[in-house]
Amino acid sequence: MTRISAERLLADIASLAAFGGRADGGVDRVAGSAADLAARDWLAGRIAEAGCVAWRDDIGNVFGRTPGGSGPWLLAGSHTDSVPGGGRLDGAYGVLSALEVLRTLREAGHPAAETLEIVSFWDEEGAAPTSGGGLVGSTAFCSGGHLAEITAFLELHIEQGPRMERAALDLAVVEGIVGIDRYAVTLTGETNHAGTTPMDGRADAGRAAARVLVEVREIAAAADPGMVANVGCVEVLPGAPNVIPGAARLVVELRAAGRAALDACAERLRAHAARVAREERCVAVVEVLSRKPEARFDPALCDHLEKVCKRLGVTHDRLVSYAGHDAGVLGRHVPTAMLFVPSSSGVSHAPAEHTPDRQLVLGCQALLDAVVAW
Repeated sequence: MTRISAERLLADIASLAAFGGRADGGVDRVAGSAADLAARDWLAGRIAEAGCVAWRDDIGNVFGRTPGGSGPWLLAGSHTDSVPGGGRLDGAYGVLSALEVLRTLREAGHPAAETLEIVSFWDEEGAAPTSGGGLVGSTAFCSGGHLAEITAFLELHIEQGPRMERAALDLAVVEGIVGIDRYAVTLTGETNHAGTTPMDGRADAGRAAARVLVEVREIAAAADPGMVANVGCVEVLPGAPNVIPGAARLVVELRAAGRAALDACAERLRAHAARVAREERCVAVVEVLSRKPEARFDPALCDHLEKVCKRLGVTHDRLVSYAGHDAGVLGRHVPTAMLFVPSSSGVSHAPAEHTPDRQLVLGCQALLDAVVAW
């Protein structure tokens, strides 16, 4: 069995974390920042040092392949940009594992190296103001001609949640990604003096918004117990302590594995907002901001990854991802699947993001075995 170099993989993870590294152990490497651009140059250099060819497309995706290789290609990778104050593993781990697989196979003279291509996609996170919601590089890639040369895509990633650690899993085969819907809920009441207006004569949009917000979790659970929901943006206008809010706006995000559950939750949200608005003498408007469809990964490729996990003799299961990934974009065009390693305490998008070295190495080895056996 061809084995990766654990020392080299872990050293690369530490080196990449220095680009945009923070004193608290986190990373600021938002797409297009100086740290992000420098990290992409570093990655291209590491590909070249491995005796491989690095190249970039027009959007900024970084690719690597062996000098004498020829397509069609099995593509493996992820992204190296981060959210502000993010962790050192999110995305980066998948890219550096793909690099380690490529150079290990090349050093071993294995024929699988000749048809393997690795990638670091541009702006997966969407943290830059001009990104348009993320998944920029993978979306552009799927609109280009190189897609026709890709036979399949594999993405190795940290789970970014607590399920694997709680179940004592070393690896998980990811069968798909949840759909993600975002709604703007706007409540309009009447601005007035907060001191002189009797409590029973108010049309308080702020109070109405609070009543909607506090029920979002219950609304989601009623539609689908497996759904997750969040209200991460709240705006109250005019925003003065002595003025009754005449308008308020919430952004509600819903994530579920099926479209039916998402639609059912949206209907419950509209009905609840309308009822609250009537009771608070306000008007409610619920508008769709964005919809990212759920992704279903290739069954044959998922079965293939599960066989790899079984041969390695490690604890494993199948999961659905509640975070978005480039694989969700690729999966609409080519056979795609993902592998997860656990996230300690379920922490991600934060400096405390961590996965034990043993599981980082195991995930990379599983990726190599999957490439060899595909």
